[in-house]
Amino acid sequence: MENIIASIVIPNLNGAGWLKDSIDSVYAQTEQRFELIIVDNASTDESLEIARSYKSRENYTLIENAVNTGFSAGVNAGIRIAKGKYVVLFNNDAFAEPDWLENLIATAETDEKIFAVQSFMIRHFERELADDAGDYVTLFGWACKRGDGMLASRYTKQKRIFSACGGASLYRKSILDEIGLFDENFFAYFEDVDISWRANSLGYKNIFCPSAKCYHICGATTGAVRYNEFKSVQSGRNSILLPYKNMPIFMFLLNFPFLFAGYALKIAVFSMRGFSRPYIKGAKEAFQLFGKIEKPPFRLKNIPNYILIELWLFADVFRYIDYRVKRALNIK
Repeated sequence: MENIIASIVIPNLNGAGWLKDSIDSVYAQTEQRFELIIVDNASTDESLEIARSYKSRENYTLIENAVNTGFSAGVNAGIRIAKGKYVVLFNNDAFAEPDWLENLIATAETDEKIFAVQSFMIRHFERELADDAGDYVTLFGWACKRGDGMLASRYTKQKRIFSACGGASLYRKSILDEIGLFDENFFAYFEDVDISWRANSLGYKNIFCPSAKCYHICGATTGAVRYNEFKSVQSGRNSILLPYKNMPIFMFLLNFPFLFAGYALKIAVFSMRGFSRPYIKGAKEAFQLFGKIEKPPFRLKNIPNYILIELWLFADVFRYIDYRVKRALNIK
């Protein structure tokens, strides 16, 4: 095999129903200069045996964790042994088109300032609808999926985005070496927004690639598309850690009234769904972690990047409102 250009890392937890199809879609790629690293987080179903069945394949590595380390720690284990110029994270419940990897790499190769390239994630069981075309954050501290539930035909143009979803995105390894890996304080959810935010602060770019298509079973691993106790705790904790960590102090103080209002509204929403206690539990965990979170250092040369991020946060309030109005009117 030619030199490895990409290291594909698939974290797995009890994915017996879909892991084989996910792996097979990777091996069906037109671009074959890759290694595949499966990180199993103590699965108790047949998916671990499925992962073991590929061990005879060339450039295949299986990491078997004794406990569930969470998404961030799991993928970090794979990234640390990755040999490729690029690291590609891929969910165990996602299935790639044959030219998916080729298109991700081609996009990344156009500009060395590109940190991440986001796949076009489409709903597996509703293939006319988008699942994720890039993530964004509002002034209220809400991290949102661009395009979720909208017609996939709306998203045909390559463009810069705030954040790439870790469920199916390519990352430039040299920039990961510079800015650090996924923050393991984010057990699951928002860790991908955090790392993209760090890249934005340093002037790197995250790009949405509409031609790199894959199909995703929403919520397969965590057991819920929107609300459950686990997701509520993660949301309560990580939605606070995200701006606290990535905003310089002056920026955090400027946005505090909006963040406070956003968290109050979130508590109300989670209360309506019956998950206020786990959400508040997660928020308490966030405050306990403040002393342990390593904030990226403030640099004067990054002020233009901080201003751009602030403008994004402001503009994406209107993006969110537009999205909610369209969903309320059943406009796709």
